[in-house]
Amino acid sequence: MKLYKYTATDIAGKVVHGRESAEDNLALVRKLREKNLYCTSYTEIKEKKQAAKFKMKTKDLAFFSRQLSNMLTAGISLVRALNILASQQKKKQAKAMLTEIYEDVQKGRSFSEAITAQEGAFPGLFVSMVSAGESSGNLDTIMLRVADHYAKDNKTKNKMKSAMMYPIILGVIMLIVVIALFTFVIPILMGLFSDPEDVPALTKALLAISNSMTSYWYIYIIVIVGLILGIKYLLKVPSVRLKFDRLKCRIPVAGKLLTTIYTGRFARTMANLFGSGMQMVECLQKSAGVIGNAYIYNAFLGVIESVKRGESLSASIAKTGVFDGVFTSIIYVGEESGSLDDILEKSADYYDEESDSAITKLVSLLEPLMILVMGILVLIVLMGIYPALFAAYGEAGK
Repeated sequence: MKLYKYTATDIAGKVVHGRESAEDNLALVRKLREKNLYCTSYTEIKEKKQAAKFKMKTKDLAFFSRQLSNMLTAGISLVRALNILASQQKKKQAKAMLTEIYEDVQKGRSFSEAITAQEGAFPGLFVSMVSAGESSGNLDTIMLRVADHYAKDNKTKNKMKSAMMYPIILGVIMLIVVIALFTFVIPILMGLFSDPEDVPALTKALLAISNSMTSYWYIYIIVIVGLILGIKYLLKVPSVRLKFDRLKCRIPVAGKLLTTIYTGRFARTMANLFGSGMQMVECLQKSAGVIGNAYIYNAFLGVIESVKRGESLSASIAKTGVFDGVFTSIIYVGEESGSLDDILEKSADYYDEESDSAITKLVSLLEPLMILVMGILVLIVLMGIYPALFAAYGEAGK
């Protein structure tokens, strides 16, 4: 959506100046014509993108959409509904944002234009579905779909967070144990050797690491912070991100589980967008964008081009080799029966359950792996300090 500054004349010939949002210049002229204004000149306003004053979280989006849907279904006007939601909001930043949206809609802006003006506050999927709801005239139904979508998305995120809690705690404990061994235990045990030079190679290596951690700990912090920042930077490079996301999909066992999660996310988004009356190509563009995997998104660029050429959706998706044959078969059945939106909705429910199961399995794979790593580290340390213990026993026996 672009913002234009225009000059126009009304029916009486009076010159009017103003601003209007539109997809392009033709849409701008059409919008002004609907208001009985004849555009004489316009210029696109290049607005600097600013960080959103308040970014709606998944939970907030689900609640906001459901409340708005309920009020619209009850016959309350959109302007009145937005005013009620803004007045009931307790968070100051959210209240200010909703008040701005309410004022914009009251002045004649469409709801989709008003939320688009709040840079970064609402995700693109939300804006697209609101726009589709306004175009089809069933905004109340669409908002209910949006509410269900984000409620399920929030449930999945919460499940992921709760499932990852134990591995995170285990990882922190492992880090604390390793630091304690190298900074406190090993220096004490090394003092038991009568001749520090007469120790095995493994013990010398452990002692060197211990000395460096106690004497140059700040270097370790700098290196760790540098690695984290470096990895974050590299993952922002498109080519690196593409290779990393492709690697994730090809990891044995874990890759298949991740693909199941991506399938559920795609099916749910596609079902909601297609059910809202959006065109197939735009549905694919939006759905691929929310998957969160650059490799799959890149594959879907080919799917979009194939669909534009007239190929069926199922055949185009099958060519990518990303999703399993069952999912492409489901889409094929939906296309042949003319009930693609219903089929997608049902498959989305199925893959939502499969996603929950995949998350649980992923976490169950992480737990023994981390315990194994911790066991190996402790074993290496014990192999290095046993000579010190034996030496101490030998000295005590003399």
